[in-house]
Amino acid sequence: MERRRLPGQHEHLEPSGSSCDTAESSPKRRAHFLHGPYPATHFGPKACILPNPTSVMHIQDPASQRLTWNKPPVNVLVIRKIRDESLVEPFKQLCGFLVEKQMMVYVERRVADDVTLSKDEAFGSIRNQLCTFREGYDDISDCIDLIICLGGDGTLLYASSLFQGSVPPVMAFHLGSLGFLTPFKFESYKTEVAKVLEGNAAITLRSRLKVKVVKDMLQRTGQQPTCRETQQEHNGLLPHGHTNSEAGKVTLQLQVLNEVVVDRGPSSYLSNVDLYLDGRLITSVQGDGVIVSTPTGSTAYAAAAGASMIHPNVPAIMVTPICPHSLSFRPIVVPAGVELMIALSPDARNNVWVSFDGRRRQEIQHGDCIKITTSCYPVPSICCHDLVYDWFESLAQCLHWNVRKRQARLADQEYMSGSIYVSMT
Repeated sequence: MERRRLPGQHEHLEPSGSSCDTAESSPKRRAHFLHGPYPATHFGPKACILPNPTSVMHIQDPASQRLTWNKPPVNVLVIRKIRDESLVEPFKQLCGFLVEKQMMVYVERRVADDVTLSKDEAFGSIRNQLCTFREGYDDISDCIDLIICLGGDGTLLYASSLFQGSVPPVMAFHLGSLGFLTPFKFESYKTEVAKVLEGNAAITLRSRLKVKVVKDMLQRTGQQPTCRETQQEHNGLLPHGHTNSEAGKVTLQLQVLNEVVVDRGPSSYLSNVDLYLDGRLITSVQGDGVIVSTPTGSTAYAAAAGASMIHPNVPAIMVTPICPHSLSFRPIVVPAGVELMIALSPDARNNVWVSFDGRRRQEIQHGDCIKITTSCYPVPSICCHDLVYDWFESLAQCLHWNVRKRQARLADQEYMSGSIYVSMT
């Protein structure tokens, strides 16, 4: 389907032979992130990370990740949670403030065409100045300098899905239900937005997963492996005869911020999938399914399945089983950059289903596989305070992490016998 270029959008040529932008091939940029863990990686049409040559000599201070504008941002994308009338007024206030700041504001067409906004005559002059787009039809990836989200965590996940390449800095206001990824309070939006537009804001680089769904790549069940293939399977390697490069077809490729979930779907049988790491069979997952998540996703579905919560600055991929039929199957953490592959086991009784950040749910059959690795396009999330304080604040406020009634101190200690304290009251 033809994608049209919006007003103010830059011409952009895809570089050949590389999945990441380079400084020479990228459009003119307005912002960069100082001392980030992704050297020479670019975010948005006008933002990039400067490599820190001293980072190989010492552990980097997370506080050194900051956003600095080379030139003032011009194009701002405002994402609003739909079907929530309580957000209409904050949306109008924010758009009016940005238009007064001489910003070019982009919004979804379905948001601009909201009946409440259409009937608001006072907002009509501002509404006429908004640039609209439609998901899947209009390409805005090369013309946005800053993203502002109004809603909950799902709003930020949706904003991430709009940018399958580099992502502009994201500022998220907590106007939803949970708000783990949305640190800003809307009551002080003018002050907070003004600070971000001036620059020098703390940044959390939230890694994403690059996911491919490959159809008919592996041999169908019923084909007997050779003796050599059997030996390779015993050694944990994926036999070359089990791949079919000619038949394999990538039907879907996505950037995922939270997690990839493989589950048994409507079947009453256990799911039975094989998990490979860099081509080597690691284990088979028998249970309700498996979650492959980023550190950002470690506080989402993975946390409910018993995984540890990992700070988003830690470069890692988490593998968490869902109700495994094994008492010893604990969640694991693997290094960022490895390639995971999930496929149905040859003796699996039923197909499985996969979803990506809760979207694009589809069925995985025998012969299909899912390839997952760390993306070179993280999401630069703007912090309210700093990337350490914001994360622990979210753990305490949203998940009530380690909330417990404090134990009272002993009022009087008369004597101690061994390691037993006796209190006389």
